[in-house]
Amino acid sequence: MSSVLYDAQGPRAKRRNVILTVVFLVALAALLWWVFGTLKDKGQLEWALWEPFFHTEAWSTYIWPGLQNTLKAAALAVIIAMPLGAVLGIARLSDHAWVRAPAAIVVEFFRSIPVLVLMIFGLALFAEYTNVSSDDRPLYAVVTGLVLYNASVLAEIVRAGILSLPKGQSEAAMAIGLRKGQLMRLILLPQAVTAMLPAIVSQLVVIVKDTALGGAVLTYSELLSSANTMSGYYGANIIASFTVVALIFIALNFALTSFAGWLERRLRRAKKSTGAVVGVNDAEVAGTTGTGPGGTV
Repeated sequence: MSSVLYDAQGPRAKRRNVILTVVFLVALAALLWWVFGTLKDKGQLEWALWEPFFHTEAWSTYIWPGLQNTLKAAALAVIIAMPLGAVLGIARLSDHAWVRAPAAIVVEFFRSIPVLVLMIFGLALFAEYTNVSSDDRPLYAVVTGLVLYNASVLAEIVRAGILSLPKGQSEAAMAIGLRKGQLMRLILLPQAVTAMLPAIVSQLVVIVKDTALGGAVLTYSELLSSANTMSGYYGANIIASFTVVALIFIALNFALTSFAGWLERRLRRAKKSTGAVVGVNDAEVAGTTGTGPGGTV
């Protein structure tokens, strides 16, 4: 059966796909077997190396506090970055150049700098020009770097989400006498939320993962840094530590994406979306003219 997007596969295509699937599964099984055998030959699967992660003391002393610090930094960054990104994204759609141009400069500047550089800059800034204690500086620096970078990315997501809406939405709203602020607040943003949601969730996952940079460089006691400290104290190896940390990050991000998927389905059932979905890469293409539907200010 054919559809608008693709033609139905014929017998030869079906056979070819089955053969490629079988070859891929065999190759994957061989790779996993090789990895398992190599780890076993090197003694990396010995119980003594994994046993520390099954002790309550190790979790309560190292892993749980590290996970709390990871969630703290990620939560603070999300709380600050999301409204800041929304403001910058809407400002980039303004009809006024004196609003649009500064917002564009801020977004493009911080979006072009690696988040690790922003964290290091933040640490130096707090050490030289503030009275923040040395114990709190790593947290402040991590949150600062995450906020500056991710707010600029979220700004482009917001801009692309609004620009993805049909222009008729804005024209109809303006025709019935709505002001620009009312147009954005009552018409465009409610519909753009579901279009932006997948890309926003992807960026939130990035925020959670990037907290590990603070532990690797800024001595912030997040999850990865705490697991490394614990491995040295209890005798566990690096592979075991990285495996446990990876599983925790996978569980966190899976829970986040699952909740976002449920929320998106709920919003779509409420018919608050046009059905368009905006990705992070779409922010590079949409809105190249600098102004959006109806403007904002």
